[in-house]
Amino acid sequence: MQENRAAFERWVLRPRMLVDVSEVTTATSVLGTDVSMPLLVAPTAFQRMAHPDGELAMARGAAAAGTVMCLSTLATATIEDVAEASADGARWFQLYWSSDRGVVQDLLDRAAANGFTALVLTVDLPELGRRERDLRTGFEIPEEIPVPIFLALAESVGAISPADINWAVDRSLTWRDLEWLRSASSLPLLVKGILTAEDALLAVDSGAQGVVVSNHGGRQLDGVAAALDALAEVVEAVGDRAVVLMDSGIRRGADVVKALALGAEAVLAGRAPLWGLATGGAEGVQAVLELLREEIALALALSGCASPDNVSRAHVGRV
Repeated sequence: MQENRAAFERWVLRPRMLVDVSEVTTATSVLGTDVSMPLLVAPTAFQRMAHPDGELAMARGAAAAGTVMCLSTLATATIEDVAEASADGARWFQLYWSSDRGVVQDLLDRAAANGFTALVLTVDLPELGRRERDLRTGFEIPEEIPVPIFLALAESVGAISPADINWAVDRSLTWRDLEWLRSASSLPLLVKGILTAEDALLAVDSGAQGVVVSNHGGRQLDGVAAALDALAEVVEAVGDRAVVLMDSGIRRGADVVKALALGAEAVLAGRAPLWGLATGGAEGVQAVLELLREEIALALALSGCASPDNVSRAHVGRV
């Protein structure tokens, strides 16, 4: 996690002067979805632990800010409730793939039926990393906060600890299983958790329309590369064959512009929207996202870019 932030300090913006930035826009599109900025809301689990409205408020806040909300499989709200909460909002569905294919197919069908326009398959969690902060605090989800996926997989569910995620994820999956996923859903597929050129190519060869360069916010395997440092390798490998997004470490608008300069089409942020959710529900989410959008606009203007499309590799350099 520390390395994710340190990576943004190793890259510096290279602004160009006397460029017409009298009109600056942050608007762009990702996988055919128009968004107000190249920043989407990353999938984060158990959001009712942050605010009583949980994912419903996150969806409303993201819709109000004009960007995509990515709903986690480990949500504390149903697919249908989230769709109803933000009927006009853009939304994607993040998939943790259970060993029960019937449950997986049900999730895919419900996502498609409720207006979710892309699937984000997380592949860097065959089992939970050693999250010592959770172990120290004894973090768990109380019984009174339902987690629909656990209810679908178990006859009875009490309090849920992060370690319980292990039995909700199929550890036997390989790239060949993506053939079944592509046959089970017609939604565009992004593979999330990619840190190498080799896996990026396997994802594209397996039918993915995009990849998300990510180390899970630094919470899975210690000693891996910062997501930002892995980004250029992945972009070079896939070329124009797939959309490349990234997450892990995004905190400010200038971070977004650095990621764009290294080849990402957009980024996903998880922690910052959660902070907004915790402090102000849907309005807090919207406020955080709009603050980030303002920072992106300012960073674009001061870099000499009138839009995200104008950002190039020449706009960033190593310290």
